[in-house]
Amino acid sequence: MTTAIYPSLRDRLVIVTGGGSGIGAGLVEGFARQGARVVFLDVAETDARALEASLSELSPSPEFLRCDLTRLDELQAVLHDIVARHGAVDVLINNAANDDRHTMTEITPAYWDDRVAVNLRHLYFATQAVAPGMRERGRGVVLNLGSISWHLGLPDLSLYETAKAGIEGMTRALARELGGDGVRVCCIVPGNVQTPRQMKWYTPEGEAEIVAAQCLKGRLQPGDVAALALFLASDDARLITGHEYFVDAGWR
Repeated sequence: MTTAIYPSLRDRLVIVTGGGSGIGAGLVEGFARQGARVVFLDVAETDARALEASLSELSPSPEFLRCDLTRLDELQAVLHDIVARHGAVDVLINNAANDDRHTMTEITPAYWDDRVAVNLRHLYFATQAVAPGMRERGRGVVLNLGSISWHLGLPDLSLYETAKAGIEGMTRALARELGGDGVRVCCIVPGNVQTPRQMKWYTPEGEAEIVAAQCLKGRLQPGDVAALALFLASDDARLITGHEYFVDAGWR
């Protein structure tokens, strides 16, 4: 398959949260192969180091930094260090999340706070940290990763879906707030992407049900999400902001 090359992405500084595995790893590889300067954050060091090593032949090769995104002081320190070493961020991809299953009766206030920290809060504060440099230069892109789960009302994900729905509202609000300074904010809504993590939730029969519900019958891969992200981050999408864009094979 022939894929697009975006000259505007070459040498751009791209930060990917949760970039060590799954969709995040696809995003890291996609931008790195465009010649972007990619820094990715994760807490899962084994997967992240393996990804970093597998892409070490690229120039520039992606850089992994360990960061617990639920600790906002740590997150902001890491982001400020990146800016100090590399300059203003061109593209921030807020990808990190955790879709552990749960029922409403299991939710405690402490678990609520933890899951909101994992799935929603860090997106806002990461954007807050990099926005000044974007505004000063009059350009920049923030891509937030949402989820089809709340659009479909999937079971055993009520708190996760609450956070993911909030991301779409945040995207629209920040697009308005930052748009006057030339900064674009969009949301990517993946369908069911075939990653090792997702495979733990679905039997072959369950996967077949998902494919049957899709308009297109292929299994989504991390690279399919990355392909949309590359376009939205490029100058080709210069007047696209404030909305969510689905890559779900028409799953309804």
